[in-house]
Amino acid sequence: MKANLSTPPAIPAGSLAAGPQPMISAAGGLVLRPWAPDDAAVFFAAYQDPEIRHWHTRQPASEDQVHAWFERYGQDWAQEMGAHWAVTRGGGEVLGRIALGSMNFDDGVAGCGYWVLPAARGAAVASRALIAVSGWALGEAGFHRVQLAHSTRNHASCRVALKSGFVLEGTKRSDAVHSDGRHDMHLHARIRGDEPPA
Repeated sequence: MKANLSTPPAIPAGSLAAGPQPMISAAGGLVLRPWAPDDAAVFFAAYQDPEIRHWHTRQPASEDQVHAWFERYGQDWAQEMGAHWAVTRGGGEVLGRIALGSMNFDDGVAGCGYWVLPAARGAAVASRALIAVSGWALGEAGFHRVQLAHSTRNHASCRVALKSGFVLEGTKRSDAVHSDGRHDMHLHARIRGDEPPA
């Protein structure tokens, strides 16, 4: 049985799952949409990229496993545990992935993660998607804070976070394991009321 709170939840339970996971438009003609079964091949291929493999230690072993992940993504939305989007060009070609997780409705806090396919890097795809998702989360969805963490050695991810209005708040020492061992992690956050990114 869940304990009573002395303060009301920041987001009422059931408010997100009452409707379908939204499609979100981002600058430059990007469309963030839920993953579809036809995306399994490109999703699996993404994890053959050395950069994605290095920074994302949880990896699918086959396209069949990707389909299982996609099914779980739908369950995450229905259970208000997470939201997972394909970052696409106009709703078609997949360029990357962005997700919200660790959703805490009581405090109004969620975490964010992302990757971009090699061919789409250097075109601000990640930052445009992150601005759009965090704008939706802090606006329509009702969250107060969206945060992300990345290795202090992942300079590209740090640039994306800063460009997207996520303030660097500090360093979590020896907080995560990557393919080459333990890493210190930068913690970034964007909160409701922050100046929107340029």
